[in-house]
Amino acid sequence: RVVAVFTGKANCPYYAKAELLADYLQANLPDFRVRKITQHPDRWEQWLHGVCEMNEWEHRQSPIIWRELLDRGGKGLLLGGVNDFLEYAQRYYGITSMMFSEEMLDVAEENLQAHIEIEKQEEEIKSLIKPLQIWITSASAPICYQLIPLLANGEVFGMTTEISIHLLDTDQFKEVLCGIVMEAEDMAFPLLRSISEHTKIDEAFIQADIVIVLDDVLLNREVQSLENYIREVSEICQVYAPLIEKNAKSEVRVISSGKTFVNLKAMMIMTYGPSIKPENVIAVATSWESAAKAMLARKLNMNAAGVKDVIVWGNITGCNYIDLSHAKLYGYDCAIWGPANFSHPLLNMVYDSEWIHSEFLSAQSSLSSRVSHCVGMLPAHAVATVLRYWYHGSPPGGIVSVGILTKGQFCIPEGIVFSMPVRFQNGNWEVMTELEINETTQEVLGRLADELVQEKLIALKEIKEMHPYGTDTTNS
Repeated sequence: RVVAVFTGKANCPYYAKAELLADYLQANLPDFRVRKITQHPDRWEQWLHGVCEMNEWEHRQSPIIWRELLDRGGKGLLLGGVNDFLEYAQRYYGITSMMFSEEMLDVAEENLQAHIEIEKQEEEIKSLIKPLQIWITSASAPICYQLIPLLANGEVFGMTTEISIHLLDTDQFKEVLCGIVMEAEDMAFPLLRSISEHTKIDEAFIQADIVIVLDDVLLNREVQSLENYIREVSEICQVYAPLIEKNAKSEVRVISSGKTFVNLKAMMIMTYGPSIKPENVIAVATSWESAAKAMLARKLNMNAAGVKDVIVWGNITGCNYIDLSHAKLYGYDCAIWGPANFSHPLLNMVYDSEWIHSEFLSAQSSLSSRVSHCVGMLPAHAVATVLRYWYHGSPPGGIVSVGILTKGQFCIPEGIVFSMPVRFQNGNWEVMTELEINETTQEVLGRLADELVQEKLIALKEIKEMHPYGTDTTNS
């Protein structure tokens, strides 16, 4: 039995002519079989060169046709191009093609469209087969233990996207990491392709699609100064950022979370990793949003899920401001009701304005205590929520607070990582600059920005002391 292999540019009219004649021969001759291979026009020349070099053939045009003898093995027998095949069909089978030029062009166009569609489908299948590579630093932290089930259950990345999780920490926590790996494997998540532990820093972030930085510094102001804490954060990021640049994928997304210096970590990663795209590095503020909504819901005796659009401004794990001027209540039990999408301005419903100023806003120290002393469930949910929004979009019209590198929005100085309202859409985020803020809020933002600018100046000073000959701080 003979198999004729037909290959050519997907939009080649001569390939189309040879293909249709081959289809006719296959339909009418019991021992004639056809195998077709089309290539995109942009890749045809390179592909043809590779085939000819491998088989020691000389051929420069589309199509190229050869015979393969199934029962003999070895390399194929080159027939040549379209004219050679037409002559072959006429000589051996007495059949010739009566296809006209206009028909050839029409079929060639159909072939190209079909080829593009097949390539698209193959890419989609590959994306399903190839898992997302997720690296988590300081993975012995309780937040990581709570985060893994949220990432692996399909709600974050979708029910058809497999993931591979890589846990990174020091040798000191190797046994903890091994225990987490064993427990995650025992849970048999259908979408968890693999989970592994890593303690060798040189192999960190290989092929990473997502890096979640959980590293924290221990705060003890009686022992260390702010400068010492900032130096410690800088040293961590000085190790991570170059490795992310070297080992991770070019579109890697980096999330800074934890209990301390979340904004600073994001800025230092951009500083030490200038090729990491700034729009792909964010700091998570969702824990503060959630805790503030819960505190407001308790005051209003309602479900916290109905409190929306609370904004967290500033330094997420430092001095921040919880802004209620855009907050809304959905499903609030009061005299005025409406459809499911009907909302009340929150400030109109909290009649006890003194409580807002004397307890809620000034009680951010207690709110801070709730956020900083949580055992991991709240920050894990915050990271998972932000990732879900990043990949699938945030609720239409909804506000999400994240720390991003500023570009002068809301009159905030450029070049600091500052928490502000954004929306996620089509795999990206954009700052909601259309929101109006009052003079009081603007003054608060100015003070918060000044503190972050001072923190940045201290960090840059520490960098210069650690690197007296300079370093690239383009992004900062």
